[in-house]
Amino acid sequence: MKKKLVSFIALAAASALALTACGSGDAGSEASGTPGGDKKELTIGVFAGWDEGIAVSNLWKSILDKEGYDVTLTTADAAPVFTGITTGDFDMTMDVWLPDTHKTYLEKYGDKMQELGTWNENAKLTVAVNKDADITSLDELASKADMFDNRIVGIDPGAGLTAAMKDRVIPEYGLDKMEFVTSSTTAMLTQLKKATTDGDNIAVTLWRPHWAYDAFPIKDLEDPKGALGAAEHISTYGSLTFKDDFPTVAGWMKDFKMDDEKLFSLENAMFNQDETQDYGPIVEKWIGENQEWVDSLTAKK
Repeated sequence: MKKKLVSFIALAAASALALTACGSGDAGSEASGTPGGDKKELTIGVFAGWDEGIAVSNLWKSILDKEGYDVTLTTADAAPVFTGITTGDFDMTMDVWLPDTHKTYLEKYGDKMQELGTWNENAKLTVAVNKDADITSLDELASKADMFDNRIVGIDPGAGLTAAMKDRVIPEYGLDKMEFVTSSTTAMLTQLKKATTDGDNIAVTLWRPHWAYDAFPIKDLEDPKGALGAAEHISTYGSLTFKDDFPTVAGWMKDFKMDDEKLFSLENAMFNQDETQDYGPIVEKWIGENQEWVDSLTAKK
């Protein structure tokens, strides 16, 4: 502790000398190459397999790199990302679902992090069908099961969405006689694509935000009993020192909003293509097609 205190005092003294020599904070900003004197190196923790988080993190990496930051994206499961925020291994993460999905993590780590902003308020679990299907609500599905060959196509057996279907949706809407097929998200999307191509009806478990809403003509079934849960919001969280380390970025995160249509469009461009992990060129192309909106994210107010 004494060693850290000495280092802190030395750093504070060096910072004071630097400010005196520069005469203003602006000169320090010019030296670092970032706006407002922000630190240059910034690490974003990205939840593995969460497309919306991968999409917005890559979007902001491109934006911030152009603003003079040195941004690193590190992919990991949710638990290591939350832990990393509290230990300083990560500066921020952009895919925190509340009030339910990541509730336990916030209960455990919430006092060691801070919310930087909410950028989407329509995150929810869904059951979707082809847009031209003669059905609008889950409470009609049992009586119209034949329309969908008595099948609901699900995703991974261990997913929270799958548990919600088995524990609440199927019993509450009397869907026990329908076959609930679970395999993987990829398999579900493959069947959705085939049904769309063949002009067949299909019912799938899905969630918003997801690029499938941009790629396929589908609609959500209403959930009058609330069996799938209420809509959640997606927020960005950072370390306790984030606003001091990156005051300019903190301001951008506070103001950042992304509606479903833009997010679906970006996700569709990134994930509904040939298999690739080189998202950079795809994101750059998308930015070029949405340049005015992207420029507004860092414009001076």
